Amino acid sequence: MSKATVSASQSARADIQDGIDHSEPTGHGNSPAAWTCVIIMLIGALIASIAFVIANTPIFIAGAVVMLAGLLAGWIMRKAGYGVGGSKLKNAGH
Repeated sequence: MSKATVSASQSARADIQDGIDHSEPTGHGNSPAAWTCVIIMLIGALIASIAFVIANTPIFIAGAVVMLAGLLAGWIMRKAGYGVGGSKLKNAGH
């Protein structure tokens, strides 16, 4: 490995790295659709992890299905206008 230092002329702006502009915030998915998706998927992960510990394959598969259902629920809610910037939210510009 080379231990050469980067000269001042080679340094990039702090908000642009690898061709991606990081100056605008991307948000954190703070919406009813995102929260519903995450909560359902966490419940599915809990079911699957408990099933893994007790070595019960059908319950493990059921937990995986619950996780997929959470993903589907989030997608449907986003399409229905409950995602970030959705039409059904009171404060669309938070």
